[in-house]
Amino acid sequence: MGEFDLIETFFRRPPGVGPHRAVVGNGDDCAVIAPAPGMQLAISTDTLVEGRHFLSTVSPARLGHKALAVNLSDLAACGASPLGFTLALTLPRVDEAWLRGFAKGLFDLADEHNCELIGGDTTAGPLAIGITVFGEVPAGQALLRSGARAGDDVWVSGHPGEARLALEAFRGTLHPSLDAGQFDQARLAMERPDPRVALGVGLRGVASSAIDVSDGLLGDLGHVLQRSQVGAALFVDEFPVSPCLQARSRDEQLNCILAGGDDYELVFTAPPSARARVAQLGANLGLLLTRVGCIEAEPGLRLWRGGMDAGSAVREPVPNRWTSFDHFKGAAT
Repeated sequence: MGEFDLIETFFRRPPGVGPHRAVVGNGDDCAVIAPAPGMQLAISTDTLVEGRHFLSTVSPARLGHKALAVNLSDLAACGASPLGFTLALTLPRVDEAWLRGFAKGLFDLADEHNCELIGGDTTAGPLAIGITVFGEVPAGQALLRSGARAGDDVWVSGHPGEARLALEAFRGTLHPSLDAGQFDQARLAMERPDPRVALGVGLRGVASSAIDVSDGLLGDLGHVLQRSQVGAALFVDEFPVSPCLQARSRDEQLNCILAGGDDYELVFTAPPSARARVAQLGANLGLLLTRVGCIEAEPGLRLWRGGMDAGSAVREPVPNRWTSFDHFKGAAT
């Protein structure tokens, strides 16, 4: 099977299957897309490399899902609705069964978010997947990293930490090891993350800043603090602990939650006056949203034990020894 046969067989969708909103879609030298009047384009790119971003044991359907999910997560953090995406696929060989599974996982998620494949490229080489995703957001309403203000609450969605737990299970570092049910749950979180697109859209006009958790909660929140020129206090006892993490030691829990990465949950800030709106949004989506800290004027990130609203007299500082993932420095420890 040649390159163009591969594209035609696995990545060209017939009329009536999936969204077809591009002015010019897959098949020309360039795709042409047009956002709706009053909307601005939001664009993000991510690359996944075998052995660096995913294990060789992942199923092709889950890999197809994740490849798009990590990009949709960036749109979610911006408050943008998906429009379309391009796919650059580097393959060591043509494996039709693998491609069939990959395409199914990719398109199942794309259809769920009404997101159209509008172009791309295929080439031979070590397995790598590059996706550029396009979304739209009302003019002036994009969520940015630079909007956090002193006094804002810090919120997190879902249960960060499960993906890192799965990674440690694969590495064989967990003692005791996970039981079968815990491993399946953690592995699902790592291999098939759920991009929080609806949450991001719902946070327009509510959140002051947002970012998705890809490299580790502390490190990603640090980007918000840097761009917003503020600091933060986080309360480790407030962080949600997933069922598969509850039986682990507190040290393991915090390591996974604070430095794990690969969660694709959203961390966002919002003024205290928005607490009821945030709670209602979480209830409407059936999604856990947890207030875990506050933005402070003093630069830096401080960790505390004790109740967030109990007053400083009962707080205990926690030394920050966690490091988030860096592509050129290695994984978190």
